[in-house]
Amino acid sequence: VRMVTSLSKLLGNTSVGSRPKALLVLEDGSVFEGFSCAAEGEVFGEVCFNTSLEGYLEIISDPSYAGQIITMTYPQIGNYGVNLDDLQADSLALRGLVVHEMCFTPSNWRSTQSLPEYLKGQNVVAIGGIDTRALTSHLRDKGAQRGVISTVDLDPASLLAKVRESESIVGVNLAKTVSRNAAQGFDELPASHSFAVAGPAEERYNVVAYDCGVKKSILQGLVRVGCKLTVVPWDTPAEEVLAMNPDGVFLSNGPGDPDAVGETYHQVEKLIGKVPVFGICLGHQMISLASGAQMEKLKFGHRGGNQPVMNLRTGRVEITAQNHGFGLLFDTLGPLVPELSDGVGEHVSDLRFWAERKVAPVVENDRFGKIQLTHVNLNDGTAEGIAFLDQPVFSVQYHPEASPGPTDAHYLFTAFARLMDGDSDYLNIDIASDRLSGWVFGAEEGEAHA
Repeated sequence: VRMVTSLSKLLGNTSVGSRPKALLVLEDGSVFEGFSCAAEGEVFGEVCFNTSLEGYLEIISDPSYAGQIITMTYPQIGNYGVNLDDLQADSLALRGLVVHEMCFTPSNWRSTQSLPEYLKGQNVVAIGGIDTRALTSHLRDKGAQRGVISTVDLDPASLLAKVRESESIVGVNLAKTVSRNAAQGFDELPASHSFAVAGPAEERYNVVAYDCGVKKSILQGLVRVGCKLTVVPWDTPAEEVLAMNPDGVFLSNGPGDPDAVGETYHQVEKLIGKVPVFGICLGHQMISLASGAQMEKLKFGHRGGNQPVMNLRTGRVEITAQNHGFGLLFDTLGPLVPELSDGVGEHVSDLRFWAERKVAPVVENDRFGKIQLTHVNLNDGTAEGIAFLDQPVFSVQYHPEASPGPTDAHYLFTAFARLMDGDSDYLNIDIASDRLSGWVFGAEEGEAHA
């Protein structure tokens, strides 16, 4: 008792202070005890993990996390504070946050407030003091599952009963909860980013972007390659989009189960063949579903800034940023075309087979003709990108804008511009040079804060 009392006194004199107790309970009965480090309350969601080493603010403000409780695997979170210009959305859609150690006293020249202060202001419940390595290992073994964080009910049996009654994200349309209500222009490029990123290219393309939970930095990536953007709600009719005479249509990232977002992929069916189309993440899944393909729920998803992906057209490997729990079953797009697939006529379950051969196989789709597998995840052999050979359409499962994450996939914005220009070889880009395109290193302001 004396030892516990002394520890409480020691904590009370630190920047962490004495924090209220909190519990995390999973639907399989696992219990993790920690302390509250943001708003108090009780929240339910699918517990997942993100392996990024930095970019926690961009992660928690990504609308694709709607319905989810995020576990950060990196041990200290919040050490460089919060700058609101880095937010990916104006409001937070995640259900809760799990960390090992929360920093209450950040130190960074761009920081305007601490992460716990910001989360509390946004009424986000967070739990600290968790063994996130043990939690992550458990989720990798057992799969992502429903969970609850509570600072008000500290009875594990009570929380377990409630979490087992909570809603699953499967079959739920979460995209409509994070999309906008009306069409809007977008040209927002924060001045505070100018120390690192150059100004945009001259506007050349009229692009309509479907907002299924889009990140601001993805829209900024389109602006930087010369797109004049009109961002529309997730269920905007294709006829309205085509009436805007776009040079291209972009399909954004977004949360949850793609099969539940029928209003979007049914519009995509009408857009393909009428205008160049580029999709990422949920947008990739919308294109796949419009083609008649099937999705699968991944065991624990891909979330983090270190996912290796091979571009099968070039043989180059990209380190990518990803956030999704569902994926395309490539073999459901159609039968292989052997003469365009290195003589192979039967589908394989592990798509790293094609990476080893450095072959981009082609299927015959009964709706849109030939479709090529362009990108493969080298960790688990799942599909990461496709390109239509008979239509101006391509898509990837990951996020190319590096917020947070590496810049290897920056070339995909350039590829979209080249597709709108009519370049048939639009994906064949040297990523080693393009990954630095638009970034400013060694500029005067940047040097001042180095």
